[in-house]
Amino acid sequence: MGSDSYDEIDLKILHALHLDARVPFSRVASVIGVSDQTVARRYARLCSAGSLRVWGLADPSRLGQVEWLVRIRCTPDSAGDVASALARRTDTSWISRTSGGTELVCRTYAPTPADELLLKTLPRSARILDVSAHCLLHTFFGRTSSVITKLNALSPDQAAQLRPPTAPPVDPAKPVTLDEVDQRILALLRGDGRAPINQLAAGAGVSHSTVQRRISELRESGVLYFDIDTERARLGLQIRTLLWLAVAPAHLDSTGAALAEHPEVAFAAAITGAHNLYASVATPSIPAVYTYLTTTISTLPAVQSFESSLVLHTIKGPAGIRSPGSDR
Repeated sequence: MGSDSYDEIDLKILHALHLDARVPFSRVASVIGVSDQTVARRYARLCSAGSLRVWGLADPSRLGQVEWLVRIRCTPDSAGDVASALARRTDTSWISRTSGGTELVCRTYAPTPADELLLKTLPRSARILDVSAHCLLHTFFGRTSSVITKLNALSPDQAAQLRPPTAPPVDPAKPVTLDEVDQRILALLRGDGRAPINQLAAGAGVSHSTVQRRISELRESGVLYFDIDTERARLGLQIRTLLWLAVAPAHLDSTGAALAEHPEVAFAAAITGAHNLYASVATPSIPAVYTYLTTTISTLPAVQSFESSLVLHTIKGPAGIRSPGSDR
């Protein structure tokens, strides 16, 4: 399908999936005014072309683990080896190469306390100049949200019809313990977030009703969320920039909430460190990055300073070595 833009129907289907990744195609079809077959055919075509992947993922924080952003500065000749070593780990995601190719940024998780994180697995031959780890304290936007929902392909009324019921609030201080059935279901959903119930039941060795109940429970507990990965270039968002902002502590929450509302922001979180607010920004071009920094970020009064770095290459997305959203 190349790098041409998604059309109007594709965007509506993608928006619907971001609202509820397992929504029946029949409901999507009814809301957007096309046939069931059209939605199913469009979905299959996007998946087969490598333009769409739906993953069911587990939120590490709900399992008693701590998520970190790790920045690794290394010599240019070592960056490739370090990136490959990080990508082979099952506990890493969003590995990006920035800053002229000398810095790697990734997300990882570990039980608390985590005294060494990734350091033991870095290649001995790599020339590491600096490593800094920043604990993710609070997510303002991302994980279950996406810039696609900010494109407003669906009207507010259509979105309301497709949005699942609001889950009850969870206590972040009470992590969830998974049993073997939960783990098998999660492993299957990690491969295909829209895998049919009968396929999940067969793979997990349990009944259809058990799978349906467990998926509902995992979603309500905040453990299971879905990542819908698409080609940013086909959305007209070719450029990804990472922002590290220093914000007055008293205004961290309000600034993070304001940042989350920006159309350009794909992920925003409070973190530890001198820069206490982090964001991943998607824009159509380099000039658009400049415009965003000078006309939008500059209007946030509590931002004391910020650092920006252009993503040159994404080695690993949310669940795999390569993904539709990876920079190509």
